[in-house]
Amino acid sequence: MHITGLGSASSILRASRARFPPPVSKTSILYSPKFSPSYLTTNNQLRSLSFSSAVRSLRCSYPRWSHGVDWRSPATLRHQIRAVAPVVERFQRKIATMAHEHPFKGIFTSLPKPGGGEFGKFYSLPALNDPRIEKLPYSIRILLESAIRNCDNFQVTKGDVEKIIDWENTAPKLVEIPFKPARVLLQVCLKLEKDFTGVPVVVDLASMRDAMAQLGGDSNKINPLVPVDLVIDHSVQVDVARSENAVQANMELEFHRNKERFAFLKWGSTAFQNMLVVPPGSGIVHQVNLEYLGRVVFNTDGVLYPDSVVGTDSHTTMIDGLGVAGWGVGGIEAEAAMLGQPMSMVLPGVVGFKLNGKLHNGVTATDLVLTVTQMLRKHGVVGKFVEFYGDGMSKLSLADRATIANMSPEYGATMGFFPVDHVTLQYLKLTGRSDETVAMIEAYLRANKMFVDYNEPQPERVYSAYLQLDLADVEPCISGPKRPHDRVPLKEMKADWHACLNNKVGFKGFAVPKEAQDKVAKFSFHGQPAELKHGSVVIAAITSCTNTSNPSVMLGAGLVAKKACELGLKVKPWIKTSLAPGSGVVTKYLLQSGLQKYLNEQGFNIVGYGCTTCIGNSGDLDESVGAVITENDILAAAVLSGNRNFEGRVHALTRANYLASPPLVVAYALAGTVNIDFDKEPIGTGKDGKSVYFRDIWPTAEEIAEVVQSSVLPAMFKSTYESITKGNPMWNQLSVPASTSYSWDPSSTYIHEPPYFKNMTMNPPGAHGVKDAYCLLNFGDSITTDHISPAGSIHKDSPTAKYLLEHGVDRKDFNSYGSRRGNDEVMARGTFANIRLVNKFLNGEVGPKTVHIPTGEKLSVYDAAMRYKNAGLDTIVLAGAEYGSGSSRDWAAKGPMLLGVKAVIAKSFERIHRSNLVGMGIIPLCFKAGQDADTLGLTGHERYTIDLPSNISEIRPGQDVTVTTDNGKSFTCTARFDTAVELEYFNHGGILPYAIRSLMKQ
Repeated sequence: MHITGLGSASSILRASRARFPPPVSKTSILYSPKFSPSYLTTNNQLRSLSFSSAVRSLRCSYPRWSHGVDWRSPATLRHQIRAVAPVVERFQRKIATMAHEHPFKGIFTSLPKPGGGEFGKFYSLPALNDPRIEKLPYSIRILLESAIRNCDNFQVTKGDVEKIIDWENTAPKLVEIPFKPARVLLQVCLKLEKDFTGVPVVVDLASMRDAMAQLGGDSNKINPLVPVDLVIDHSVQVDVARSENAVQANMELEFHRNKERFAFLKWGSTAFQNMLVVPPGSGIVHQVNLEYLGRVVFNTDGVLYPDSVVGTDSHTTMIDGLGVAGWGVGGIEAEAAMLGQPMSMVLPGVVGFKLNGKLHNGVTATDLVLTVTQMLRKHGVVGKFVEFYGDGMSKLSLADRATIANMSPEYGATMGFFPVDHVTLQYLKLTGRSDETVAMIEAYLRANKMFVDYNEPQPERVYSAYLQLDLADVEPCISGPKRPHDRVPLKEMKADWHACLNNKVGFKGFAVPKEAQDKVAKFSFHGQPAELKHGSVVIAAITSCTNTSNPSVMLGAGLVAKKACELGLKVKPWIKTSLAPGSGVVTKYLLQSGLQKYLNEQGFNIVGYGCTTCIGNSGDLDESVGAVITENDILAAAVLSGNRNFEGRVHALTRANYLASPPLVVAYALAGTVNIDFDKEPIGTGKDGKSVYFRDIWPTAEEIAEVVQSSVLPAMFKSTYESITKGNPMWNQLSVPASTSYSWDPSSTYIHEPPYFKNMTMNPPGAHGVKDAYCLLNFGDSITTDHISPAGSIHKDSPTAKYLLEHGVDRKDFNSYGSRRGNDEVMARGTFANIRLVNKFLNGEVGPKTVHIPTGEKLSVYDAAMRYKNAGLDTIVLAGAEYGSGSSRDWAAKGPMLLGVKAVIAKSFERIHRSNLVGMGIIPLCFKAGQDADTLGLTGHERYTIDLPSNISEIRPGQDVTVTTDNGKSFTCTARFDTAVELEYFNHGGILPYAIRSLMKQ
């Protein structure tokens, strides 16, 4: 029987696709005689199945779903369809596979256990019998497996699979492929101006639930379709340091500042399925990912596949050290992945980086990563994968590898990938993964040719380019004073510092006059005589995901502190010292080793668990220190174990910022200056009156290895992560509603319901052109997402300031755009509000203004946009080359959409930003080669009509589109809808409405 309005079983099942169905038992529908593979042999047979036959099998296989239901009644069936939906979703996935619909069904095979039974089934790359696969880099094999497993000939096609297999020939052509990561990693920054997306992503999910309910659907269907882990780690600030109570005091201030947003995220942790929220105070997201969240191999419903992850922080790449493919993306890409949609990416070139030999005694992983960063920056690896290999790999611990992978953004690569080998397996056991899990991981990766066994001959792999480093050539170094890749060998540091004083202002220069270079500024520090000079260290921070996950350098720092204490050295009290471990495990092994007490004696008390100084959460300097720096124009220094040291990032008063290993951070804190030659000059005077040199406090490799071996224990990882989601008393005391729908507070200026789904109906708005649109902004080349997306402080005379004042927010409480990313009203007003914005309409004037064409008035971009929008007038943006380059910021697409921008016509687009525009329903058009607004004689004062068919089926990816103006000009552009999937997004008004309507049909 067929039911009106429901369609056949096959149509219902196709609409009910599930990404991760629950486990299937032998009594499940998989083994139902009605639906055996021999019965369902063709698509036509599948289509001919009636809904009643599906129901009969559901009753047979899932009796718990059929109890008390009159299955004969069509009305009852309609009433019960929601309850049956999870079974139907599961049923569809299994039926699709068994009906031989999967294009690669022939390589879906079993992975046996050594003692009998099976680990599960997997798509076997060797079973393709294609010799090209044997030569593929391991990182590309992960992309290949994902494409094969997710191939449906719509979102992922067999043609996409062939592109990846033929990587050696296709990668140089910059072809695009779809990629579906296994999971998504979100992290939350609630203070700085960074584009972190945890809060706005949860805001979007909450508003999608409301839209679902308004359409008459089940709002609880709105959940991530892939596992999502959200870690709150970038909100702690070093307000209190050098105190045994620092952790508690800083956490109290953290909760005071962020209570409303913490409560919202806590609500999300209970309201959404498939989402794990790690509370504040637990650790840095990337270390938690490495030690706990990383799966390496998934086993979902008995299907095995490699772990892969995209995250909303650029240093998501740290997980590459574990053999998990991961990199940073913007918020819209992350949301798309969460909703089961493919990400479009250029098939990357892969640089093979061969490591030989071993590190010398006294050389740290930080020295190695700074060396690698400099080499790769020089070579040029932007947009590429870097894959490490060679006999030197066996000499690098997993933590050392993670340190190198972490700094992929600093050397410019998408990934710095370390394939899984025996070192990886040992680390998995150390960090508490079970023996059975590790055995499954090894068996799967070996069977699918993704495991490296350096005890066996290594087949030759093809790379796009080759680099090589002998680890014995690495020497102690730091990096700075303004960029991570400006490496300085330690032995040359004093000379380099003096060169920086003399050089003209730039990345390696401060242009300090000769007569002022020896200036001494004396002051009183809480009654104690003190002085600062150029190069004096005022911040020394052991911080950041890069190094605090590595026991060798963390315990090495403890050994330096211990030796210094024993010799009678002491860090000057006016230096702001801090230690922010990446997880609670670090505290456990520092205590186990007995070294934390020596770090405390030198002022390196633990201040919190999260990212601090590296992202600028260094807190205030003491007033007396800040005053003497400002009044005497002292070139003060910060030394930190971080990954970024751009000017103004660490602290406004430290113009010289150096990246160093944790042991070197302690050494420079003891010296009190970066103006020192550690080989020749003493660090200080010991308690016996003798000079103490760097060599006297520096631990040997054997000393570090011994303390690592005795202090870093598997039980520490297990006990830490068993309780990680339990939170802390302050988190647990947050009161949140039990409702799965969010109760929006209209008075909140931090969390606001966005208008994306206002007046949404079940019928897609369809394809549409643009008629008689005005030009909102007329740009030249290289408009970046920093120009477009709201960032930084909120100007006192801006539309955003006016909005906040009207809502009772004092100027002192404006905070930043980054802190208010969960409020669309704030973010819309901050779009195109960059003070460096260059708009051709303003004839050379720089700033966030534009001209309202109908009246000729010069207005803020927001006010002009609202004039057009309130008058029912569409707007477009004209731009030059590389529009949207820079970091992939979701608000760079969301903001223009809220301003009413319908299209952007540019010479070229940054790849991810173009995709984001489509995701928000904005039309991206490219001028034809050799043309732009200037060559076509466009001033921006015209009105523009973009001729697009109203029927989406009449639009093809990349087709030509005619644009006409009201003054008679006509020109042809290329519509940059690059895939059929993107056309579907456009048809629905964006990716989020598309997802809602798709779920409504299930």
